[in-house]
Order: sequence, then structure tokens, then C-alpha cells
Amino acid sequence: MGADLKEISKVKKIYPMKVTKHYLNLIKEKDDPIWKQCVPSIEEIHDNNQADPLMEERDTTVPCIVHRYPDRVLLFVSSKCAMYCRFCTRKRKVGRIKETSLDQIKRGIDYIREHEEIRDVLLSGGDPLMRTDNELEFILKELWEIPHVEIIRIGTRIPVVLPSRITKRLANMMKKYHPIFMNIHFEHPSEIDADCEKALKILADAGIPLGSQSVVLKGVNDDPAVMKELVQKLVKNRVRPYYLYMCDPSKGVEHFRTPVKTSLEIIEGIRGWTSGLCVPHLVIDSPGGGGKVPILPHYVRESDDEKIVLVNYEGKEYTYYNP
Repeated sequence: MGADLKEISKVKKIYPMKVTKHYLNLIKEKDDPIWKQCVPSIEEIHDNNQADPLMEERDTTVPCIVHRYPDRVLLFVSSKCAMYCRFCTRKRKVGRIKETSLDQIKRGIDYIREHEEIRDVLLSGGDPLMRTDNELEFILKELWEIPHVEIIRIGTRIPVVLPSRITKRLANMMKKYHPIFMNIHFEHPSEIDADCEKALKILADAGIPLGSQSVVLKGVNDDPAVMKELVQKLVKNRVRPYYLYMCDPSKGVEHFRTPVKTSLEIIEGIRGWTSGLCVPHLVIDSPGGGGKVPILPHYVRESDDEKIVLVNYEGKEYTYYNP
């Protein structure tokens, strides 16, 4: 399709490349939204961003654990992905180190067991679904048996890039350890094809609540019409749009970043113009490790003790009086 193999090879020496056959087949032409997400660009090695702007390493208390928020932790269970997204915030480590060992994961689980304030565990990576069914079940069972762990979440992109990995056997295994929630990375409506829809159906039919996470990416989905189409297709497939992220200022992804104004315009182009169920939370994962901060368009024109003046999705003003 006209890829510059010399440039790709140069980038691969720094950031690995891996694309599934399924995702590659979604490309319609060079530099389309699917291409941009999976084919290395020479721009990846031409920025001065920090490798870890969210300071995850600072909050890594033991190997495999990021403990940033009071009642929840992130547990790294894999350093591998089925596909290496070019906009990944963890380009510094994912795919460049050996697979996370079960011994390391056990140490992370021991940490969770010792900290009773932890009620929510997010399995992340890499991609947790790169583990075998047996390995994944071991992890889920160990966490499920900890009395103070109330929910387990899985962050994955497998239903998008390798939908054949989602089998009824996998889903039936996971549902033994409810409540399990799954957040899936979707970036463009073209990613939701028949195979992806089949994978989502298997998961939803197993009673696993599905949410989506998307990143606003220049030249991929930085358009209200594209994002509206994406969120509507997600809800049709029983996936609740959850987070819409501003792209992190990580090393190697600067060419994907957009102004905050663009993301606010996307939310304005969705809220009110389609079901509220389709509207994700727009957040910035604050550089410096401050966590996720929600941002909203300005729907409040003025406010005082007497009243609040609101602007609706059409730009019309309405007044609500306080009691």
C-alpha cells in the first residue's frame, strides 16, 4: 500500500511493531484512520516528550502494581499486546521487555491481599487477554478469594484487534468470578466489524458489563461526526462509552495530540444530539500523576444564589431558579 519500509524499520528499532491479520484487513488505504493506529510513523522518534508523563513508575509500589487512588489499584498482568498501537501511553515498556512472570503477578496479588483498603482491581498491561485461559483464571481466582476485593476490571483491546480470542470457553470461565467488568479500547467506527460484534456478543451474553475507552487522535477520530458514529455503534453492541481521553503527552505520540478545544467540540457534537447513554466522560489524565480530571463544555452562562442560567446543546439559554 505504499509504506516506507526504511522508515518503519528505523522506528521499529525503538518502538516494536506488531499488527494482527484481522486489524490489517480493516485498512482501506494508506494513512487512513486504521493505518495510522498500527503502522509506524517516522514522527514517533521526533518528539521530546517524557517517557512516563503520568508518573506510573512513581506509584509502582511493588512490581506489577500501580497504587494511585485510595481504594483501587492497577495490576499489570502482561507486557505483551496482540497489536502495538502507535499512540500507546506505555510505549516505554510494552512489547520491549519479557512477558510478565506469574511470580511477579503473585507478588502483586500479595500486595492487594495485605492492603484491605483495596476494593477494586484493574487488570492491565500490555493486554491481560494475552495470557492463556488457565493463567487468567489463576489470576481471577486468586483475586476473587480476597475478601475485600469487591470488583475486578479488565482493560483490553483484544475484541478489536483479535476478536477470535474471545471464545465462549473464555467467557464462561470469566463469569465464574463476577462481578467482572471489561473496558475495551475503540478508536474508530470501522473497527466494529462482524467479527468484533460477535466477540462483544459473547462477552455481553456472559453477563460481563462492557465499557469503552477512546483517545482523541489527530487524523483518526478528532471529528464529532466520527465519534458520534462510534459511540452509537458501541451502544448498539451493548458497550457503554465510558472515557474519552485527551492523548497523553508521552514520548513517541506527539503527532497524535489535539487541542483540548477539539475534544470539547466533540462532546458538544454528541451531548443532546444523541442518547445520553452514548456520551462518554471527557478526561485528561493529568501529567505529573494527578489522576483523571473530567472536563466539560461551558453549559453554565451565569450562577448566583438566586438562579443559574444554562445553555443547552442548541445554544439556547434557560434559567433555573433555586428554592
